[in-house]
Amino acid sequence: MAVLTVSSQIGAGAIDIGRLTAQQLGIDYVDQEILVEAARELGVPVEAVVTRDERTASFGERLAHTLRHFLERSAAAGAADPMMGSSGLDVVLGRTYSEAAAESPEEVSDDDYISTLTQVVNDLARHDNVVIIGRGSQVILQDRPDVTHALLGAPLDYRIATYAARNGLSEEEAAKRVHEGDKGRVSFHRKFFKIDVDDPVHYHLMLNTQRMTAEQAAATLSATVRGKTVQPA
Repeated sequence: MAVLTVSSQIGAGAIDIGRLTAQQLGIDYVDQEILVEAARELGVPVEAVVTRDERTASFGERLAHTLRHFLERSAAAGAADPMMGSSGLDVVLGRTYSEAAAESPEEVSDDDYISTLTQVVNDLARHDNVVIIGRGSQVILQDRPDVTHALLGAPLDYRIATYAARNGLSEEEAAKRVHEGDKGRVSFHRKFFKIDVDDPVHYHLMLNTQRMTAEQAAATLSATVRGKTVQPA
């Protein structure tokens, strides 16, 4: 059983490294796009964003079930907030760090947002065998001894160049987006979790992704997860 959270500076390679790590460990992978697709297609396997094989197809169904179950629990509790429908849920889960850290729109309060995010992340981790990218998962799951937390980072110029190449942008536009993303990521964690997101105290290991390939970084994360043992209470 394994749960890994990966927090990452913008442009440090979390998506590629997270997916490779999940493949090496033989477990599932969840990022913002997969969550949003599952929220939009409740009850339907998220084949558009999950590789078509027996393991991930069943995971797509389980993810959709997890989000549907969350909506059902909320409805049973009498929640009347507009976010409690599938269209509202994909809006909540689809927010970028910057959007979430900004002043919340009237239809979704900060309390509703963080409550939704916390419950969804906990539901994902409860089933084990998953890599979760960002979204405050390292804080939400901080008290679970069976979860490994990793932070990916790299020098700013490297991250800008990597982001530009990955997204087909000019270096100037990439620099703007990376700076905005960094600011939003820091603000998001300060606002909702009252932490410095890059403080080592929140992680089991931190990797400088400029100094290794994505495959090497994934291998390091995989080895850490495999070697981590649950300490007795």
